[in-house]
Amino acid sequence: MRILVAVATRHGATREIAEQIAVVAVAALEETGAGSTVADVVDAEHVASLDGYDAVVLGSAVYLGHWLESARRLVHEHREQLRRLPVWLFSSGPVGRPDRTGEDPVDVSDLLVASGAREHRLFGGRIDRARLRFPERAVVTALRVRDGDNRDWPMIRAWARTIAGELAAVSAREPQDR
Repeated sequence: MRILVAVATRHGATREIAEQIAVVAVAALEETGAGSTVADVVDAEHVASLDGYDAVVLGSAVYLGHWLESARRLVHEHREQLRRLPVWLFSSGPVGRPDRTGEDPVDVSDLLVASGAREHRLFGGRIDRARLRFPERAVVTALRVRDGDNRDWPMIRAWARTIAGELAAVSAREPQDR
């Protein structure tokens, strides 16, 4: 099985999530006996084709409630292929506590429809002012956001194992003569 983990990131924190998802999903799939599995972590802007992939996990850093353009473009340019594959979406970036309980600060409804994704997960982000550009520093200062890593690694790994479980189930139902 071959999984594409495509990611759009500005400062690397979202890519670290993508890399962890890839490592954990591969290990979990191999534990199930699903056979040899490879997960390629690729910047969204460098994805030219989905040919040869059996599943896609696509994530983006979130800025002011929106995905980065390269991830949005990947969904829209490859929507037909994505709709034929198992697809999961994740967002990274909210820091601190959401203002309203139960409210998703990221609107990916159009991307869920376009990609046919099974699920969207929202993970906290990392703020390190030393890595931010001036306008980004101004925003986090105005919002009184503190530096820190808000990524929940156990939750991220658990989600990767859930994805692997779903892929193992799909793989067990499909003919093995690919």
